[in-house]
Amino acid sequence: MAGQNTAASPLFLREPELRRGLELLYFGNSHLTRSIDQGLADQGLGRAHHRALYFIARQPDLTVSQLLGLLAITKQSLGRVLNELIERGLVEMRPGDRDRRQRLLRLSDTGRGLENQLFDALRERLSAAYASAGQSAVSGFWAVLEGLIPPEERVRIGQLGD
Repeated sequence: MAGQNTAASPLFLREPELRRGLELLYFGNSHLTRSIDQGLADQGLGRAHHRALYFIARQPDLTVSQLLGLLAITKQSLGRVLNELIERGLVEMRPGDRDRRQRLLRLSDTGRGLENQLFDALRERLSAAYASAGQSAVSGFWAVLEGLIPPEERVRIGQLGD
């Protein structure tokens, strides 16, 4: 079964099928994220730094509060990650135009370069998997992943990159 494109059983809601799906999701994500681990390690950064860089790249002038909601981590954890990214010159923070209490985030040129480099490695891996699976499988995959996200969060995710 390994390495084969096998169709799900018509009994796809049974435990063996669900376990297979969980295993594929776990191992697929693990291998995808490992494809950028060395690039992050070379910079002395980790996956939390990458997630922050990714979402700030997707939505320049994202507020700290919005990033906190997207990452679903504690303020303390986000503070450590952001402070390091700012100190390294990868992220810039400025006050909001209308509300000076807001802190708006955007990538510096260096941060954009690093995020692009990391995304290129992910794109290579993901596009190869998409090409192998085909368009209808990718659409089905997206539908399953979207089904894992609570409906009230789907709107926020849909607004990324707008």
